[in-house]
Amino acid sequence: MSLRFDAVVVGAGPAGSAAAILLARAGWSVALVERQRFPRRKVCGECIAASNLPLLDALGVGAEVERLAGAELRRVALLHGSATIVAALPPAETPGRRYGRALGREQLDTLLVAQAQAAGATLFQPCALQAIEGEPGRFRLRLKPAGEGGAETVVEAGLVVAAHGSWEPLPSERAVRREQRRASDLFAFKANFRRTAIEPDLLPVLSFAGGYGGMVVADDGIATLAGCIREDRLGRDREASPGERAGDVFEAILLRECAGVAAALRGAEREGAWLATGPIRPGVRLGQGDGIFRVGNAAGEAHPIVGEGISMALQSAFVLAALLGPQRRPLVAPDSAVAVQARLLREYEALWRQRFAQRLRVAAAFAHLAMRPWAARAAWPVVRAWPGLLTRGARWSGKTCAAPEAVRLAASGG
Repeated sequence: MSLRFDAVVVGAGPAGSAAAILLARAGWSVALVERQRFPRRKVCGECIAASNLPLLDALGVGAEVERLAGAELRRVALLHGSATIVAALPPAETPGRRYGRALGREQLDTLLVAQAQAAGATLFQPCALQAIEGEPGRFRLRLKPAGEGGAETVVEAGLVVAAHGSWEPLPSERAVRREQRRASDLFAFKANFRRTAIEPDLLPVLSFAGGYGGMVVADDGIATLAGCIREDRLGRDREASPGERAGDVFEAILLRECAGVAAALRGAEREGAWLATGPIRPGVRLGQGDGIFRVGNAAGEAHPIVGEGISMALQSAFVLAALLGPQRRPLVAPDSAVAVQARLLREYEALWRQRFAQRLRVAAAFAHLAMRPWAARAAWPVVRAWPGLLTRGARWSGKTCAAPEAVRLAASGG
């Protein structure tokens, strides 16, 4: 069976669903491909900066996010060893909603994919991408339903948008990723807890040798504890605890090396198992030369220490849609698509770097300070003397404002 669409979006997280919604509303025929069933838990810090709340309004899920999400996040805390430093989070340049919230990906992703369908996108879920063939204007994607059996579907499209996670590469990228493994690779973990001692308006950031993390209280009072750790550090600790699951080893490191985590989890109850994924490699992934547009983590990923994953996912989708939305016909017509898409791909990638590259640089600086004991020891007295540096750091990481293209498109109603 073969089906034809103007665009196929691979991945139905915040970036993919937002791109599908915006393109469908602009008159595109859109296929949205997602491998997992929803709702599902996902490794994520689950923070939504205030600058993104108007974008969620424009996507049609703002009211539900407002109803479900945790309290406004007004303070940030830095936890290292036995010490804690607290500072104010900067208010966003967003009238009405000045502070961010937290919402589990089980909720957020389900809301967004439902809006994509309501906008007219055709959802293939759960469905695994087997291959992408062809060129702009003449792409062919082979899809297979998840699980046993099920006939393969061939989807033809004029344009492809990659919106998959950084640890879920496209089929053409998998072999290269395997060959690039190194000791400094980061593995990410997440668990949910009830009855923690985390104050609802506080966003604690964790620093320990070889890794970093964060905690937040999201919907229904459920706290998320998430973080990253270098593969070599995790490997050493697993060797010292034979038979232990990786997530339990990660939790033991946090409890042992961050007194604030131990205090927050005293008397708490974990919901479900630890989730783990990786390796993740923060950095820019544009310029692959395959004619595919990329949003979210597929385009580039900041170290999760700054909690900007959802922000960059949503905003990059808006930036892309603002550029491509009104130009459907020349972008997907086989006789003109190669040249037109090549030009717009260059323009989009340059725009993406202008809007998001600083966030990656700031996040990388913070991550390396947090992970390296000598750097953390050197920085700690400075931050303790001037806690406002944490407030400034949150502003430098992009939490207070959205990409201008996203703001304009959201203001126009998406």
